Amino acid sequence: MTQTVYIVDDNQVIRNALQQLLEISGFTAKSYADGASFLADCTEQCSGCVLLDMAMPEMSGHDVQVQLREHDIHIPIIFLSGHGEVPDAVRAIQVGAVDFLQKPVDSTTLLARIRQSLALDAERRKKRILVDEIRQRYAMLSPREKEVMTLVVDGYGNKEIARKLSLSPRTVEVHRNHVMYKMGAKNLAQLVRMSANFHS
Repeated sequence: MTQTVYIVDDNQVIRNALQQLLEISGFTAKSYADGASFLADCTEQCSGCVLLDMAMPEMSGHDVQVQLREHDIHIPIIFLSGHGEVPDAVRAIQVGAVDFLQKPVDSTTLLARIRQSLALDAERRKKRILVDEIRQRYAMLSPREKEVMTLVVDGYGNKEIARKLSLSPRTVEVHRNHVMYKMGAKNLAQLVRMSANFHS
């Protein structure tokens, strides 16, 4: 999937300058004059990062950030501000922004932050794909296999699980082998890690 740098700024001169800089530097860029038009275009499938102006009329950069979170869209955000107020910066970072830069932004610094954000986005997407695969595997388990998996991950041995579920140790062993096979786990440590991802 092609990553895009989304520029959201009500100042056309700044938008054009940023888009030109990014395209010359080899990035795919798309610009928007306001937060509403960007939100209408951005879905969970949007891949890349956002250069987001903090102070815009009608919908501020912070408002856009909140809307993205409410729609479960976790694309990295780099805030740009002509004011640079510390409270705004702190609030933006607390809500999940990766950076807060004051205009005019040094091009070298900006491009470095964009590369970092694109790498972060790629890593997050890779993890989400892994978690989705784990959930699909987990859904293939029978109710009894899910019970066994929970107890295995909690550290119980076969005999203890057998007592808790009123099964024979041999039956528990069969269920446990099915769990390992269906989940694609090579060992207990890997199964525990899968469980942690599944419940995160």
